[in-house]
Amino acid sequence: MDQVTATVRGEIIAAIESDQLVLPTLPEVALRVREVAEDPDASLDQLVGVIGNDAALTARIIKVANSPLLRASREIEDLKMALMRLGMEYTCNLATGLAMEQMFQATSDLVDKRLREVWGRSSEIAGICHVLCRHRTSLRPDQATLAGLVHQIGILPILTYAEEHASLLKDSITLDNVIQSLHPEIGDRILQHWDFPEELRHVPGRYLDFGRQTEAVDYADIVTVAVLQSHMGSDHSLAKVDYHQVTAFARLGLDPDMQFAEAEDLSDEMEAAMALLQ
Repeated sequence: MDQVTATVRGEIIAAIESDQLVLPTLPEVALRVREVAEDPDASLDQLVGVIGNDAALTARIIKVANSPLLRASREIEDLKMALMRLGMEYTCNLATGLAMEQMFQATSDLVDKRLREVWGRSSEIAGICHVLCRHRTSLRPDQATLAGLVHQIGILPILTYAEEHASLLKDSITLDNVIQSLHPEIGDRILQHWDFPEELRHVPGRYLDFGRQTEAVDYADIVTVAVLQSHMGSDHSLAKVDYHQVTAFARLGLDPDMQFAEAEDLSDEMEAAMALLQ
């Protein structure tokens, strides 16, 4: 890490710790959905009441419920039917993820462009995570989708900081270096701040640890493989990673040499999953 990057990194950490740079908060509708979903006495009608106030979110949840991914036999026409099909936990994670999109906007054109790119990439990886999870693990696809959506959430406050520091915004190399070195650590802080489930809380900090040792497959493993798959064949540095050094492949029961074939087999399903989040 060069001196400029290290200095900016230190300034951002100091700003967060002194509350000068506030960590982002979840959108109101996501907070209310989680509150209802975590209440053991809550009813489906209460969740319908919360989500039903947001027309765009309602439409997207109905769209997901009708997705070929869920292989439904009859068309869902209203929100309550959608929630009955998806269940409280699935709906909570889906609504949280979809509501987060509104956070990826900024007043500055440069920052706005970067945020939209991050959301686009995160949506793509979330779609891959959903399909990998269903086919390769016994973990929950809704949690895997949310893991994909939040794996780069730490970039948000870094870009907020850059928006207020014009010199950093103009220096794209330093900004990229700061993002690369700092977003995993900040991402973990944000998910802890949001009181996310323990199994998701460390995804930002772990998904790039390719030699990580853990007994059982977890959501960070799914994100690791999804991220590598999304960059496959590109000129990105992650396309040059030696898959044989990535322990997540074995935990997902994937042969690193067969990863291209696996991606081809599931590509239609992955495109369908990505389309739901766009």
